[in-house]
This record gives sequence, structure tokens and C-alpha cells, in this order.
Amino acid sequence: MDDSLIQLQVEGGIATLTLNRPDKRNAMSDAMRSEFIHALERVAADKAIRALVLTGAGKGFCAGGDIAGMERRMSAPTGEIAFNGWHRQQRVHYTQTLLHTMPKPVIAAVNGAASGLGADTALACDFIIASEWASFTWSYIHRGIVPDGGGMYFLPRRVGLPRAKELIFSGRKVDIDEATALGIVDRKTTADRLLADAQAWAKELSQGSATALALTKTILDQSFELPAQQVFAQGSQAQGICYTSTEHRESVMAFLAKATSSKQ
Repeated sequence: MDDSLIQLQVEGGIATLTLNRPDKRNAMSDAMRSEFIHALERVAADKAIRALVLTGAGKGFCAGGDIAGMERRMSAPTGEIAFNGWHRQQRVHYTQTLLHTMPKPVIAAVNGAASGLGADTALACDFIIASEWASFTWSYIHRGIVPDGGGMYFLPRRVGLPRAKELIFSGRKVDIDEATALGIVDRKTTADRLLADAQAWAKELSQGSATALALTKTILDQSFELPAQQVFAQGSQAQGICYTSTEHRESVMAFLAKATSSKQ
């Protein structure tokens, strides 16, 4: 039995990464984060992997940060707390950036509660599919801290600024139906179909040119911050790369061959 804190399986070009700490509702410990980083780096670098599905083992998706780790940080000498916290934040942000900037489609398959950092981790993915048991809570306010996993960036882009403020200020629970209505969740399915549906969706999204997809995703992820002319400029540069890609050449040659044969 695999007792790793992170499990990674690859089948048919689709990677499935499972947060595997079910007894703690997959709360993110420092050791778990290290394994998570390693797995994300592997997925990003492996050209045979065309898409990633992220889910949680057991009843929860991810309960957020590890409480035991918070207790250890508070018990550190006063003069070290701030720097230790800063160092930890660098690891958190690196992890979320790896997930957000993955050069291939990433789908969060939310099987249960996604709280705090867990909710932010789902938002860092391109898409969210969730079961009837899923819920979301930006519960940081209840611990006297701010959303540090990207929630202040991702959530307003999902639900709008006023609604994001309300969810973060209150730290209230959002059930699956409300999450779907608000646009936090893109697709709802049943628990027994969740992983299969997520993997099928990942396969559907990753059938096209990996080069074109990676370049398009990179530009789209910046499009709210960049002026139109810069988006156009980046698009022109990306297109120049696509013109030289094997995928583009093979696609055009196949189209021309089909057109020629149809005339004969």
C-alpha cells in the first residue's frame, strides 16, 4: 500500500494527483507540501502528460493548512516567527504558482470539504468539478489570518469583488449548489462519477496541440492585468512559435492531403 502523502498516477496521458492524508482531511503539512512540489514539477516537465487532475483521498479535498504546523510556528522564539513565516510563505506561493502556471490543463476534482488553503488550491486550477459532498470555506478569518494561497487573486475573478469580500470576510461555508450558482464550481457530478468525469474532461481538453495550449493558457492567465495591445503582442509572439511547431506542420499537411484527395 502506498503511504506517500502525495500519490501520482498517469494513464493515457492524464495524470491524477491525490492528496493522501485522509485522517487529517488532507491538511497540508510541510512534508506534504514538499511531496506536492516534487509531483507538480514532474508533471510540468513530462511532455507525455497532457493534463492533470487533482483530488483528495477520503472524505475531504483539503482542510487547509496543518494546525500542528501552526502550533509549532507560534512556539518558535519571538525573534524567529516573522522570518519563519516569510520562508513558509515562499513555499506556499511556489506551490500555488506551479499549479496555476502548469503548461497544460489542470482540473480540481473536489470530493469533499475544501477549506482555507484547500479552497485556494482548487481555485488555482483551471477548472473545478465537484461532487454533491463538496463545500468551500475561505476560513482564514477564523484563524486571524488572511488568504495566503491565492484566494485574494483567484476568488474575485470567479465571483466578482463584492461577493469575494463577503465570502472571505465571513468565512462561511458554501455548499455545492451555491458554489455552482456563483461560478466557483464549473461542473457538478456525483461522488461515484467524480474522478472518471474529471479524467474524461481532462482528456477532452488536452486533445489539441500542447504547444498552442500552453502558450494560450499563459496569455489568458494574464489577460485581466494586461492592456489589449500587450495581449495582442504576446499573441503574435506565441503564433510565431506555433508556426514552427511540429503539431502545426502535421495538421496543415494532413489538411492539404485530405483536400487534394477529395478533388481526385
